[in-house]
Amino acid sequence: MKFSGFDHECMALALRLAEKGLYTTHPNPRVGCVIADSEKVLATGWHRIAGEDHAEIVALKKAGPLAVGATAYVTLEPCAHQGRTPACTTALMEAGIARIIFAAEDPYPEVNGKGKAQLRSAGLSVQGGLMESQARTLNAGYFKRIIDGLPWVRIKSAQSLDGRTALANGDSQWITSEQSRADVQHWRARSDAILTGIGTVVADDPRLTVRSGVVKRQPLRVVVDSRFRINPDSQVLDPKQDALIVGCVPGRAMDRLAEQGVECLLVAGQQEGQAMRPDLELTLKALAGRGINEVQVEAGATLCGALLSEDLVDEILLYQAPKLLGIDGPPAFSIGPLESVEQGMHLELREAVRFGPDFRFRLTPKKRA
Repeated sequence: MKFSGFDHECMALALRLAEKGLYTTHPNPRVGCVIADSEKVLATGWHRIAGEDHAEIVALKKAGPLAVGATAYVTLEPCAHQGRTPACTTALMEAGIARIIFAAEDPYPEVNGKGKAQLRSAGLSVQGGLMESQARTLNAGYFKRIIDGLPWVRIKSAQSLDGRTALANGDSQWITSEQSRADVQHWRARSDAILTGIGTVVADDPRLTVRSGVVKRQPLRVVVDSRFRINPDSQVLDPKQDALIVGCVPGRAMDRLAEQGVECLLVAGQQEGQAMRPDLELTLKALAGRGINEVQVEAGATLCGALLSEDLVDEILLYQAPKLLGIDGPPAFSIGPLESVEQGMHLELREAVRFGPDFRFRLTPKKRA
């Protein structure tokens, strides 16, 4: 199936428009739309927030009667069902659009393949697959949640050149530069949840909030805490922001948190040495069930290592500063013990970007056979 250079230009524009919803569309996908005719762009639109007009509707309202006989370029297959907003397929047909080009099929069961089938049955020309990989990358969390029932899991870690995340006394402020820390805020902002462990809460008392102007919606703060022993005065439990404590050992501690209005989730436990901790896959499935598309993990070596060892991590953001912190500080990941180098966890470098004196490496774990 061939697409023209102008088709590519329009879809690239639609993808740039979709990116405007990077921090706001949760739990919906990020979608952009361009309406064009005779190699002239007539109108554009993007989905801003769940419950408001989808990208196609925004663009159609701008185009008005000019939409008759035109082509609509959409980064995701138009929806064919009534949700919080009317079906986009109906709006496109009623507007007189003649041709639809979309990037990726929507895996959502009420849409998957039905959108394009409905449009074709009404006589519209429908083509899919233009810049599909870019559209799927933009909505990696949405695709994974719908297809696999799990969110996209991203570990963020900051370390020195010798692989330490703190000094032996726990001091870690600040390993990386102000520029790196500002970049982290953007990744937090696009996430639906920030996940950490009770060890990090006890040691650092983090807020786990987005501290920049890029977003108004704060991600859900999730703490893995087997026995619900978190201090009720912890900053992560600030009542102005949503938090969820995940544990596997019920008891009075859990009851006290619930009485104080803290949301608690009890999941089955799994053995970790001599202790029990919440089953991590069940925890992530529970988050997906809440509409969570992307989870950013900001935790210690034990939790990060466990997620990696269980093949639950999709990508790693590793910020590395040109500093040496010595042999006594904690590492970023606790895995092993290993008996050979080949047993080590192999990663694929996707991107290397400089922020001030630091580098940010974006890596994906290679799936083990």
